[in-house]
Amino acid sequence: MNIKPLASGSTGNAYLVTDGNDSLLIECGLPFRKLREALDFKMSELDGCLISHCHGDHSKSAKDLMKAGVDVYASKDTIDALGLSGHRIHDVEAMRQPIIGPWTILPFETEHDCPGSLGFLIHKDGQRLLFATDSYFLRYRFKKLNYIMIECNYAADILDRNVSAGVVAPDLRNRIIKSHMSLETVKECLKANDLSNVSEIHLIHLSDANSDEARFKREVQETTGCVVKVA
Repeated sequence: MNIKPLASGSTGNAYLVTDGNDSLLIECGLPFRKLREALDFKMSELDGCLISHCHGDHSKSAKDLMKAGVDVYASKDTIDALGLSGHRIHDVEAMRQPIIGPWTILPFETEHDCPGSLGFLIHKDGQRLLFATDSYFLRYRFKKLNYIMIECNYAADILDRNVSAGVVAPDLRNRIIKSHMSLETVKECLKANDLSNVSEIHLIHLSDANSDEARFKREVQETTGCVVKVA
């Protein structure tokens, strides 16, 4: 699988996964014009779009994607929150596998401050990709993974230093630690999973203020022994 981050972070999230023949979009949190440009205007080549939850930085272009003929897959809570309807929207449930063209998807519950938030285990041709974002931990363990895309939003020491300096308000700190994944938790989650066949780990959704790209990449590589890329 080739994983191409189109955007990652609080200003917008969108990721293209392709094997050269089939393509799947995960998240659509960019303005539709920018999303089309990032996809080289090849909207018809998408097999579908998965949306993890209703926040705009993950779902902004859902309605426009549907108008462009792309099927969108999300939880009922997300669909209701976004006011989506029509034959292009598909309700998916945690732990029930939908088929999207050649892709088999297992949605699972994540821990965010938005009802119906999901992560996805994506299967195609014997390859398995784990996608998890906006979740302060993962309650599940996964075997035989080949690729991992996981949120690494902040480091606890950087966040606390920013609170002390007045850069981050205490109430925002409380929201962050109850809705996003820290570097420390990422490392623990990865160690708890089967990494024996993992080709790449992609760290996504890094905070602008509370992260350190070089440090995060180095520490996750040291913990896992895997190739690590930062979106």
